[in-house]
Amino acid sequence: MSTLLQLKDAMLSFGSDPILDHANLVVEQGERVCIVGRNGAGKSSLMKIISGDVLLDSGAVSASGVRIARLPQDPPAQSPETVYEHVAGGLASTGALLRRFHEISLLVGEHYEDEKLMNEFSQVQQKIEACNGWQANTVIEQVLTRLQLDPEVSLAALSGGWLRRVALARALVVQPDILLLDEPTNHLDIEMVEWLENQLLDFNGAILFISHDRAFIRRLATRIVDLDRGQLQSFPGDYDAYLAEKQRLLEVEATQRAEFDKKLAQEEVWIRQGVKARRTRNEGRVRSLEALRKQRAERRELLGSARLNVSEASRSGKIVFAGEGLQLSFADKTIMKDLDLTIQRGDKIALVGPNGCGKSTLIKVILQQLQPDAGTVKYGTKIQVAYFDQHRAVLDPEKSVAENVGDGKQDVLHQGRPRHILSYLQDFLFSPQQAQTPVKALSGGERNRALLAKLFLPESNVLVLDEPTNDLDVDTLELLEQIVNDYKGTVLLVSHDREFVDNTASSILLFEGQGVITEIAGGYEDVQYYLRHQQEAIKATKNRQADGTKNKNKESDAKGLASRPKKLSYKLQKELEELPASIESMERELNDLQAQMNETEFFQRAQEYTEPVLSRVKVLEQELMQALERWDELEQQQGNENA
Repeated sequence: MSTLLQLKDAMLSFGSDPILDHANLVVEQGERVCIVGRNGAGKSSLMKIISGDVLLDSGAVSASGVRIARLPQDPPAQSPETVYEHVAGGLASTGALLRRFHEISLLVGEHYEDEKLMNEFSQVQQKIEACNGWQANTVIEQVLTRLQLDPEVSLAALSGGWLRRVALARALVVQPDILLLDEPTNHLDIEMVEWLENQLLDFNGAILFISHDRAFIRRLATRIVDLDRGQLQSFPGDYDAYLAEKQRLLEVEATQRAEFDKKLAQEEVWIRQGVKARRTRNEGRVRSLEALRKQRAERRELLGSARLNVSEASRSGKIVFAGEGLQLSFADKTIMKDLDLTIQRGDKIALVGPNGCGKSTLIKVILQQLQPDAGTVKYGTKIQVAYFDQHRAVLDPEKSVAENVGDGKQDVLHQGRPRHILSYLQDFLFSPQQAQTPVKALSGGERNRALLAKLFLPESNVLVLDEPTNDLDVDTLELLEQIVNDYKGTVLLVSHDREFVDNTASSILLFEGQGVITEIAGGYEDVQYYLRHQQEAIKATKNRQADGTKNKNKESDAKGLASRPKKLSYKLQKELEELPASIESMERELNDLQAQMNETEFFQRAQEYTEPVLSRVKVLEQELMQALERWDELEQQQGNENA
């Protein structure tokens, strides 16, 4: 393998402790390297150094002749800009020419008499040819096709998941040798995360990525690089091997530091005995002590683990929520249809489904914030809710962490005892200085920790977690898992983190679309089993339909309609004779509709276009099955009369 990137003796500091402290890194062709480390360790800064957006204080980055593209943490904003225009923008000056050519080509059909426009069109074409831009245009079209993106759709019409796909296309058209990804799975639903995994596995270049999603890391990473207290350490192999080796190294470090501290303490006792207590002053030993003191002063301590504790209220009633025949729709979109749902005290339920399917809406119904259109609802008693909002709306960005969490109070009550707000926030790894920092200055992970601190302060017996895992480092994430598992109350969880769901949920509400919500015992693995079973059942049904139709057609060809016995009533005989043509007509229409659904741009179109097609397919499949069963029934009747 050839070396694409080399970081040598890198130094970078924004405060008292350097983010990179004489760090080194080598990236080879074809590697998929995951950068891990605690929140605030400097992972995103490392990405910006590699991409050239941040300069080192000292040291060197060597990536001569290597094309590097970075997928930013946040997707592009919704705007009137088309997908093609945004993606082409990744190609600098060539992209600007292609964008203008694309714009003019949409106008020339109606304005071909506009001499100024036509002259510009010709000039742009010549400039594109001069810089070999048509090859770049081919690359854009290939990437858009591969990612199933409609070039003419505006960014304003796309959801967050599709905007993230557009951002990936913009990075890929550069045809990078190294692709940088900063938390690429944030706010993506599970289906989109799995799609992204498959795209990245097919990528030919090297990948450096930051992620908290352990399932994503396990599937993608060929090597782990740990950023800890300014040092980069490489761990070959998979994520689980890294965890085991990292734990071993921390234990070795703890032993060595304990021995060092013991020796330093002994030497400090010796020096305090004074010159009179010794016959001669050992200057060598004094210099050695001074070196030990300096070494101790320069030591960077391992950042402690957060100590998360929930203040649990008295128990709620046995039934937290009970609903029968629940119906809820917004405009033409059905959120729930004929839903029967009972939530009991102590249930830990994960809501799983694509973005925009109605998970947060169902939570609002459960918490009495929204009434269903129809159905009966019974709410539990003695309910005290702690709600983690994925949009962090409960945090005032202008106020400090302490003001947000303590509501301006210096002393807070936690688990029945008073604590100073700064002491309480230290449990969530906020130093007194950080606790006075405005929320708007925090990183994503730090904001999530601040929200958890606010969430866990008051008493609760119902815990609602809406995307709590975004931006959390793995240590805090695993501690949150433990909190959820130990929580005696009821937990409602919305998360696209497959491993977090598997480790915390006792059952899942799966949003299947069209208002269908299915309860499945177990975790995400059980959902996968259910979906595979559903697909196999649908496939088997279609195969039976196809085989049955084929056999009926053969029989019809052999006998001919004219030779059928006429012992059925005229009406039934006429129905029997007309059924083959009716079945063939339904099959043709079903094939045509399924062909439309298989087109790459189908699901990118507006709902008013896709919804009638999906509804018609569902109706046709039911009607086709009924027609086949009716044909079989009439054939049997005729056979019995002939016997």
